[in-house]
Amino acid sequence: MALTREEREQFLAEPHIAAFAVDAEGSRALLTVPIWYQYAPGGDVWIMTGRDSRKNRLLGTAGRFSLLVDVVEPTIRYVSVEGPVLDTAPATVERLRELSARYLPADKVDGYVDFAWRNHGEQVVVRMRPERWVSSDLGSL
Repeated sequence: MALTREEREQFLAEPHIAAFAVDAEGSRALLTVPIWYQYAPGGDVWIMTGRDSRKNRLLGTAGRFSLLVDVVEPTIRYVSVEGPVLDTAPATVERLRELSARYLPADKVDGYVDFAWRNHGEQVVVRMRPERWVSSDLGSL
């Protein structure tokens, strides 16, 4: 059964690891990798990636991407969202902290942020406006 708008937005707002997909051009399949993301109901989705990463280069060409999040407990449920890239901006330590706090235990955030800011290279924040949604709750099979 498809989720209601409120259910799918709330599900996407939870801290799931997403499967990120973007057109890889040519004879290659989509680039699909796990990624952290941020979303609040009714808003835009954003991700953070390396400025010089393959993901960012492909985003610049494709101009859009999709995310898929799913769980199998307590029921099989998923939400897929796809839309255009709205903008790309240099990442800030505040954005890195916000994203990290979504996924890590509170006592691990500062250490991870310090490490990532020093070692992951220059990062960018990419915002996407959700245009197309696919969702379902298959219940417990």
